[in-house]
Order: sequence, then structure tokens, then C-alpha cells
Amino acid sequence: MQLIDKSIVQTMIDRLKERELYLHLEMTSGAYAAHFDSSKHPAATFVTNAGVRYSQGSISGEGPYRVGLKTVQGWVYSEGLTHYEETEQERLILAGHDSQGKLVVALQLSLEPF
Repeated sequence: MQLIDKSIVQTMIDRLKERELYLHLEMTSGAYAAHFDSSKHPAATFVTNAGVRYSQGSISGEGPYRVGLKTVQGWVYSEGLTHYEETEQERLILAGHDSQGKLVVALQLSLEPF
């Protein structure tokens, strides 16, 4: 994975607009965060292979970045993104890593299920 280049990621977002896609979205503060530090609140979100189609999408921020996708029913929003997979052509794979390199958030879109 590479550090996010906003113009490249925006091009990827635009390329997948108005298409029937599969969404993978996850966020975690670490499943065992509270075991190591009781002041940490463990939290997690996981959605995979949910159908999504968006009419508008954008990446913003100066890093970490956020991505918003406008769907017919509402919005998909992810914040804290730092990296993207540059070798993908028909998928958008974004991730956010903390200062220790651990995955904190992932947003992925694909024409095929994950």
C-alpha cells in the first residue's frame, strides 16, 4: 500500500461512480484495547459485501483523509484513511493505519464480492 495521493484516489472514486458495487467497511480501536489500557474504549464496525451505488464521491482533508459517497438512500462516510492500493484497477482499497502501523479503518469498493 502507498500513502494516499488525493488526485489518484479521486480518479478511482470517479471511475466507480454510478456502478453496482460491493462495499467493505470496517473500523476498530483494537479488540483488546481495554485489556491493555482501561481508559481505552474498544470499538469496532464491520460491513462486508453490502450492495452500494453512489452518484457522487469525494476525498478530502490533508491526511488522514476522509471519503464520502452519496447514495440514493444516504451517505457512506469513512475518516482516518492514510493508504491506498495502487495496483488495483477495478477496485478501490483504502486503509487507515495508526502511528504503530496497525489497521484502524478500511473502505473498499469492488465490482466483485470480497
